Amino acid sequence: MHANKPLETGIGSYTFTWAVGVAGQAVAVPMTAFDLIEKASELNATVVQFADNMPLDRFPQEKLHDLLQFAESKSIRLEVGSKGLTPERIERYISIAQALHSNILRFVIDDNDFQPSPEQVVNIIRPYIPSLEAANIRLALENHDRLKTIEFVHIIQACDSPYVGICLDTVNSLGIPEGTGEVIRELLPYTFNLHVKDFIIERLEHKMGFRVEGVPAGKGKLDIPFLMRELSALGKCKTAILELWTPFGASLEETIVRENNWAIESMLYLNQLHYF
Repeated sequence: MHANKPLETGIGSYTFTWAVGVAGQAVAVPMTAFDLIEKASELNATVVQFADNMPLDRFPQEKLHDLLQFAESKSIRLEVGSKGLTPERIERYISIAQALHSNILRFVIDDNDFQPSPEQVVNIIRPYIPSLEAANIRLALENHDRLKTIEFVHIIQACDSPYVGICLDTVNSLGIPEGTGEVIRELLPYTFNLHVKDFIIERLEHKMGFRVEGVPAGKGKLDIPFLMRELSALGKCKTAILELWTPFGASLEETIVRENNWAIESMLYLNQLHYF
């Protein structure tokens, strides 16, 4: 009996959210797409995922080509992501994913003033399924904090294509609220891509309420080894992308240093895991 292939571990533009730039806390010299690839190489990551905080649709074609060349020189594979699941953006990002040899297209459905119903989402996706199939690109919808798990399952089942599935984020659905165990159980069978985002939940000192906060991978409530083993056994998910909710510190500079240290600690943890 052969062991299942382990998930490839990588970083994304939401691993270094503060360094990339946050509204109201913009860093003087933001981390670039090329910097992110360089950082992945330093951290022994094999994959880099660009999300909506580093929008690739602003890149001219020649810069996308340079980005791919640079990634290949570092033996890094690229994955593409965006938000705002409109027909125009799906079409544009399929083209970008092809240019960067990405077989995953991760999308957050919503954007500012754009919150389609599950049925609208299905109707938006269906015309592009042949294009996804022809390009061998799998559309991975990220569970966020508006739609419930059952609605994501409905969307995937209604699309009825092996090229439409889930990007499983391990914390986002707490905002609905839905428990992590429930979300994992329901979405695991449809998961193409994993966002590893560890967290803690603590009561406030006055006991009236809870605080949800990010921590380095392996230091929180998320059972990462179990999650990796289960996804590896199912065989649909190939990559696990580290994301961090690094709390703001005394200054932006201090926060960026902490974010980097957490990324180092988290990747050391993820890279030493073995899932069979």
